[in-house]
Amino acid sequence: MEFNFNKVMVVDDADIDRILAERILNRHAFAEEIVAVDSATSALTYLNANRTQEQALPDLIFLDINMPRMNGFEFLDEYEKLPEDIKRKCIIVMLSSSLHPGDRERALSSPYVCQFLNKPLTKEKLAEIPAAVK
Repeated sequence: MEFNFNKVMVVDDADIDRILAERILNRHAFAEEIVAVDSATSALTYLNANRTQEQALPDLIFLDINMPRMNGFEFLDEYEKLPEDIKRKCIIVMLSSSLHPGDRERALSSPYVCQFLNKPLTKEKLAEIPAAVK
């Protein structure tokens, strides 16, 4: 399985989940570069700071749902306000340990979310992503 993402962002407040995601992404050469942040606000700050540098923006964002201060759904509300060029470039995959069907439905109802995956990431789950983004 070959992946061709230049930059991927992992947004998760749980250190262990963020580290595990980074490891699986690195192990399977999913992206050339991984940007890991511990909050939705940090992710928005990064996107805004790099808004004029397309190569600095992630191709794909793995977004946790349950985070303090700003959860994944609140991130999507703020993401909607970002410039169109950012939203065209960055594809979002929601990650969650939640088994609540409402979370899946709500995530997939967003025009910015291409897929909903349960944690943890695995090689098999990564393999589903290229098909979902086409």
